[in-house]
Amino acid sequence: MLEVEIKYHQGYIQSFSVAGHAGFSSEGKDIYCAGVSAVTQTAVLGLIEHMTEKPEYKIEKGWMNCELPAGLGKEDREKAQVILSTMEKGLLSMEQAYAGYMKVLVRRS
Repeated sequence: MLEVEIKYHQGYIQSFSVAGHAGFSSEGKDIYCAGVSAVTQTAVLGLIEHMTEKPEYKIEKGWMNCELPAGLGKEDREKAQVILSTMEKGLLSMEQAYAGYMKVLVRRS
């Protein structure tokens, strides 16, 4: 199963990670993995493009992690939240449609 974890800190999305394989089809042909990759990697590209302080991210085969820098300014934080909350809504919608292939875990602290 493909798992996405979205972590909130003080009411804001601070990081997200993706791990695993949906198991719908073989690697490289799995439409669910491709969909999650497209949504999450587009979010990272949006963060890089629109923020002054860039996120830290790493992408490997079957795994991805992205974290916002600590102490973001108000403008960067607002931009990041628009991008990341849109990503979250898309992933939660995919989770409902593709139950059994992916799980979205939202952690709030």
